[in-house]
Amino acid sequence: MSALNWKPFVYGGLASIVAEFGTFPVDLTKTRLQVQGQSSDARFREVRYRGMFHALFRICREEGGRALYSGIAPALLRQASYGTIKIGIYQSLKRLFVDRMEDETLLINVICGVVSGVISSALANPTDVLKIRMQAQGSLFQGGMIGSFIDIYQQEGTRGLWRGVVPTAQRAAIVVGVELPVYDITKKHLILSGLMGDTIFAHFVSSFTCGLAGAIASNPVDVVRTRMMNQRAIVGSTELYKGTLDGLVKTWKSEGFFALYKGFWPNWLRLGPWNIINL
Repeated sequence: MSALNWKPFVYGGLASIVAEFGTFPVDLTKTRLQVQGQSSDARFREVRYRGMFHALFRICREEGGRALYSGIAPALLRQASYGTIKIGIYQSLKRLFVDRMEDETLLINVICGVVSGVISSALANPTDVLKIRMQAQGSLFQGGMIGSFIDIYQQEGTRGLWRGVVPTAQRAAIVVGVELPVYDITKKHLILSGLMGDTIFAHFVSSFTCGLAGAIASNPVDVVRTRMMNQRAIVGSTELYKGTLDGLVKTWKSEGFFALYKGFWPNWLRLGPWNIINL
């Protein structure tokens, strides 16, 4: 296998792991903000956090600093698989179409981004389920990573491990289909227009721009995905949301439109630094 084939997978996986560890506390606040305020679930009905910083301080005060890394083990395992496959497929697919960055187009980048995002997120879904549940429940969550995987499988079957896989794939298609192309196109135009050279500053601007685009486009689906992955653990056998559309409609009707953008700021503020480290 040539170097061009394996390097994107290895480098993408390592970069994803480093990025995940560095931004994980912000991701945890996003999950906590997204699951709170559910009128149909008494356990998460209370609005305990007023925003990202309030959530960070309250979690530290009530649960300790270690709680900010609840779910880090499955999160890193997820990135080792999801990040490796996503970046590897994305870069490899692009090279099938064009040989140089200068020849890339928005359409090519979108197609490659969506395909890589859907495949990688679907394969890594069990790790995402466990991460979300550990983040949402914090100190209330019992058991280690391997034991929890086994417990989910025994209690809920294979379906439990792939709970929320459809909105997860949809979110990945949106995020990757928006973020990676926006990053590439933004950086390309910054460089070719002469506004900036191929510098770290151009990379920073491109990363935060693609993070903003990805957060705006994906946050509603991300809210539903988070709640679907967590719902079996908090309401027994009752399913609050039957699918993405059902979740979007119920959340909007019971909590208002802006509930679909719960956790937006930590979502964007995480995606910006995450993309800087990763890309």
